[in-house]
Amino acid sequence: MNRRSKPALRRIAAAAAALISAALVLSGCLYAQIPEGKASVTREPDTTGVADELLSFYSQTIEWQQCGSRLDCADVTAPLDWEDPEAGEVSLAIVRHQATGQYQGSLLVNPGGPGSSGYDYIADNLTYAVGAPLIENFDVIGFDPRGVGRSTAVTCFEDPAKRDEFNYGLTIEPRNTPEWEAEIQADQKEYAEACAANSGDLLQHVTTVNAARDMDLLRAVLGDTQLNYLGYSYGTFLGATYAKLYPERAQRLVLDGAIDPSVPGLDVGTTQALGFESALRAYLENCLASNGCPFNGTLDDALADFRALLAAVERSPLRNGDGRMLGADTMVTGVITAMYSQSSWQYLTDALAAVLQGDPSAMFYLADSYNGRNPDGTYADNSMDAFNAYNCMDYPVEDDPAAEAAAMKRIEEGAPTFAPYWQGPDLCEQWPYPPTGTREAITAPGTGPIVVVGTTNDPATPYEWSESLAEQLENGVLVTRVGEGHTGYNKGNGCVDEAVEGFLIEGTVPEDGLRCE
Repeated sequence: MNRRSKPALRRIAAAAAALISAALVLSGCLYAQIPEGKASVTREPDTTGVADELLSFYSQTIEWQQCGSRLDCADVTAPLDWEDPEAGEVSLAIVRHQATGQYQGSLLVNPGGPGSSGYDYIADNLTYAVGAPLIENFDVIGFDPRGVGRSTAVTCFEDPAKRDEFNYGLTIEPRNTPEWEAEIQADQKEYAEACAANSGDLLQHVTTVNAARDMDLLRAVLGDTQLNYLGYSYGTFLGATYAKLYPERAQRLVLDGAIDPSVPGLDVGTTQALGFESALRAYLENCLASNGCPFNGTLDDALADFRALLAAVERSPLRNGDGRMLGADTMVTGVITAMYSQSSWQYLTDALAAVLQGDPSAMFYLADSYNGRNPDGTYADNSMDAFNAYNCMDYPVEDDPAAEAAAMKRIEEGAPTFAPYWQGPDLCEQWPYPPTGTREAITAPGTGPIVVVGTTNDPATPYEWSESLAEQLENGVLVTRVGEGHTGYNKGNGCVDEAVEGFLIEGTVPEDGLRCE
């Protein structure tokens, strides 16, 4: 999702890690200490069937270095352009937590985004990312895909103040007027030009297909003949793309909180709007039944008051202590960030109560968590730049006024709270390279069983996408978590956890259609 410069219909980052830092702070969770790891082990790369022009990449030996308690890390070199391996190289940052018990191979984990750091996800939040049985049986591997974080990364605005203006700045012209659109398009053009100037040739090669090819390279240099993989959110699209490209090497894949690869960008934004409206209603029902809720009356009363609050912030933005102004777009960002996890609902309640008192600081904290902004004004990562880069290369630009009008009608009817803030010019129209991705069903014939996990009221990757992906995949198996929030594994549902871990560790395929209450 882009804040001030929104796509024609917003697309929300689909990442299990979207609110990890906030969730850990707000919930006060203390995760169990993991036993000390083993001495670093390097395994022989698997070069079976590798073409001669790629052999130098697939035969490289990983040089592990200790990079924290129980962790070791390395950089792996991949082709910049997989179609022309001599055109240049990119570096892929990986981190490993070695199996604490009987080693069964590597388990690659991607937290989604696109653009979230898989390196940080494992290095900083291992037991949030995977359960203890997986830690015991696998070398758990986090990696930053090309364009992301510690890997060769996309860079757009280098000045944090410019990033602040792009993410949080207020428009001058009235919303949804031609002048407003022109103002946003000018901002988008400046941003896209900065991405091109500061990222060089990398930008046109930041695609999910290339990231999937990189993932096969990681599998090989780690010494595995087949891939074991756990992908969350956008990571499900990466995993499904891998299965399409390398079906014979897709051993045990779990895709949690699925993206439907056949859905075009316009429909993605529409479905997510409806999903976040549903999550907001669930939150407000919970809030009304709790102490300290800033709203009262019926659910309809609370929705009306919430919409009035958004409109008030739109008319009269609130100044934060650091000088930033909380407008409606930033408030929407903060609210939807809290929708990723039910554990954040209480903090959202406190943030909304504070906004009603004229204090936007807690709402900014939520929005900053989404944008990767640190309290000192610096940015922790390039996740939003990478998000934009992948989306603009993966999704064909759509220019169908009738389809856009129909989509907005669906949003206005099904998501009236968010509808006013869900439209605007498409950033990708300003992108310096044309998209290369297609939106089509992935069937991946020839793989083993692929487990797809869906949560019934997941706002970021709505349940219908998990149903659709499981149906598309020739060997898809659907596991349903009945509940709130984004993704299903390792979220406290023993039924889901047992299904995922039994499959990854023992190869026990869950019953297709398993429903976990």
